[in-house]
Amino acid sequence: MIEKPTPPGDSECCEAGCEPCVWDIYYEDMREWKAAQEKLKAAQEAESADGKKTENADEKQAESPV
Repeated sequence: MIEKPTPPGDSECCEAGCEPCVWDIYYEDMREWKAAQEKLKAAQEAESADGKKTENADEKQAESPV
């Protein structure tokens, strides 16, 4: 899991218009972090759905006479 980026401290931005500014770097890191979180969530949901499919198939198999 990727650790959530920490915003720059109060004294880290000099407000001189640097390129890139520490805030630019932070916002880019946040975009990457959010994308990674969404990907992780989608993978977990897919895994959960696969588990439910397996459970349902197992239940149907247990119910059907052999």
